[in-house]
Amino acid sequence: MFQLLSAKKVKAMVLGANDGIITTFAVVAGAVGAGLSARVIIILGIASMVADAMSMAVGDYLGERSAERLKKSGTMSPKIRSMETSVITFVSFMLAGSLPLLPYVIQLTGNQVSATWQFPLSVLATGCALFLVGSLRVLVTPGNWLKYGFEMLSIGAIAAFVAYFLGAFVESLV
Repeated sequence: MFQLLSAKKVKAMVLGANDGIITTFAVVAGAVGAGLSARVIIILGIASMVADAMSMAVGDYLGERSAERLKKSGTMSPKIRSMETSVITFVSFMLAGSLPLLPYVIQLTGNQVSATWQFPLSVLATGCALFLVGSLRVLVTPGNWLKYGFEMLSIGAIAAFVAYFLGAFVESLV
């Protein structure tokens, strides 16, 4: 299966998943840092996730189309490939981006997650997702799965740290 994936599709998957996880968790971390309620976190998280996924997909599509125009390819097949990577980016973003919201969204199903545990579980889900997406890169690119996993986890941790403390800082100003 993995041999069927082109470099562009792998790039779209990794980029979409990575950005989905980090962006959504940054919203969650910033909102928690600002002391916002779980209801607000869910609203902001879902709105941000969908808007960012659309933005990433459209950006991918327009980038691919621009590159194709530079090559002056007049065939239909490059347009189809452009659409494929934009869909892959969107789906990867939405699937991976939903993980940081799970501890908050679970309550919508009638199950309760204690407010004390929502953010720590979000941190755990985010960390596991980042490590997994990073590690899975080894299936299509040569390298060390552990190194790839920690590389993506580290980048996500830095983004989360900044978002949390920025949320707390801005909240203290307003």
